[in-house]
Amino acid sequence: MKTRAAVLHELNKPAPFATSKPLKIEEIDLDAPGPGEVLVKMTAAGLCHSDLSVINGVRPRPVPMALGHEASGTVMQVGDGVSDLKPGDRVVLVFVPSCGHCLPCMEGRPALCEPGAEANGKGTLLSGGRRLHLGAHYVNHHVGVSAFAEHAVVSRRSCVKIEQDIDLVEAALFGCAVLTGVGAVVNTARVQPGQSAAVIGLGGVGMCALLGAVASGATDIVAIDLNDGKLEMAKRLGATHVVNARDPDAIARVKEATRGGVDFAFEMAGVVPAMELSYRVTKRGGTTVTASLPHPQHNWPLQQVSLVAEERTIKGSYIGSCVPARDVPRYIGLYLAGKLPIDKLLGERLTLDDINRGFDKLDAGESMRDLVVF
Repeated sequence: MKTRAAVLHELNKPAPFATSKPLKIEEIDLDAPGPGEVLVKMTAAGLCHSDLSVINGVRPRPVPMALGHEASGTVMQVGDGVSDLKPGDRVVLVFVPSCGHCLPCMEGRPALCEPGAEANGKGTLLSGGRRLHLGAHYVNHHVGVSAFAEHAVVSRRSCVKIEQDIDLVEAALFGCAVLTGVGAVVNTARVQPGQSAAVIGLGGVGMCALLGAVASGATDIVAIDLNDGKLEMAKRLGATHVVNARDPDAIARVKEATRGGVDFAFEMAGVVPAMELSYRVTKRGGTTVTASLPHPQHNWPLQQVSLVAEERTIKGSYIGSCVPARDVPRYIGLYLAGKLPIDKLLGERLTLDDINRGFDKLDAGESMRDLVVF
């Protein structure tokens, strides 16, 4: 079949993207789903820094590539061997397909699936195949999803069926921002009621981490960012203290507000200064969690003596250490119960043709979670 998609042909085109147009809206050929795969009609796809980091070359991927990874849609067709989904089912798409058979999967850590990571790096589906074509040439899949398209063929292992009565546009955020941000708090850190937390970097994922800290019962919650508008929004969402990261006394202010530092600091900005700040606002015996994806050549100089003498912990969190089939319905349930108001994070609804302008907004730090709505 034919479908329209946003295709990246060249990395690191200069901003403004509305002028350089790194994403070209093209009509491409989409094969029918193969064994273990499904055809999905997209409803909405969120614009995320993980997409931006491919566009600007921070996270190199093979091109040409149809981008997009945080999405929701409706199943149109299933391939051979898919018996638990049918046309008309509503799904949230997850950007690491889990094979179910490798060691991390068998240990209950599907976010670390080894074949899934390998396929994502190569630009294929979990099967190793590609279902996108532009003329005689293959187009690579972005982390097995390629959601900036009217339709996509994905692995069944990239889909989570949703039963709850939730608007499908809102559901798109649960595939990345909510899983990553809330999961970092709930699964990776396991924040307990009465503990304290700081969130550094208030994009869509960072705001979801803030909501996760509120839902977990954290008492002192510090929001840190460079954007005063986002800090004001953080207050409305439950932050008890806000600090602009440009403040030369930012660390002292956090420690004063939290009696020596927070139990957990969550780094969501993807830059080395944010990681340094996150480590330094964590108290003795505390834990620093990072869920961002900085440039692979950027290194943070660890203060090893404080790691030992203060018994600190540093943890990485990928997709919120999630089990998608368990966590997506769980977090949707919290949202529907009014305990996880992710609808307050929704930004502009864009058309596919306006996607480059949307990434200009994201690059400038002016958006929360804008979405392409089909």
